[in-house]
Amino acid sequence: MNKIRLNVLGISYSQTQSGAYALVLSEENGQRRVPIIVGGFEAQAIAIQLEGLKPPRPLTHDLFINFAISFKINIIEVNIYKLEEGVFFSKLICDNGQTRISIDARTSDAIALALRFKCPIFTTEDILTRAGIVIDFENESKNQKNEPDELKVEVETTLKSNDELKNMDSEELNELLDEAISKENYERASIIRDEINRRLKR
Repeated sequence: MNKIRLNVLGISYSQTQSGAYALVLSEENGQRRVPIIVGGFEAQAIAIQLEGLKPPRPLTHDLFINFAISFKINIIEVNIYKLEEGVFFSKLICDNGQTRISIDARTSDAIALALRFKCPIFTTEDILTRAGIVIDFENESKNQKNEPDELKVEVETTLKSNDELKNMDSEELNELLDEAISKENYERASIIRDEINRRLKR
């Protein structure tokens, strides 16, 4: 498997799912970004680690790392290996110094643990091709003059519903996708991208 490394770019409130968040991963040596919808608990676990905060008592992911370290188990990498009907599948590659094993995990949990173990996150070219959103960095840099270098996801109050997207033709969908990307609304872009991909499978 040709592995491509991903970095955690940022996390924001979901505009389409109550209590959910949009996690954005970026291709390390490329321009593609992958938005993933995660739950509130997992978003908190990821955000706390990104901000370098230490809760007064260990969260579940902190408990996991304390348990693993106590038994000399290390997570050496996370692999996002499958995308099926909009759901990402991941596995943890663990090593205790003698044996290396693979453990299935939800992608949100896997990323929260990868940040704590400071291990790399990988995916495949196939998943990036299907789920990645290509960013035009030249235009992006023009739109971000004098802006801090951080993730900005604009709240989109006119987000099209899935039914509305189904009634649009391919040209309209691609125009809508370009607009969402230019506004850095990656969650909206991912919904439009999924509709385009569904049509390509027909």
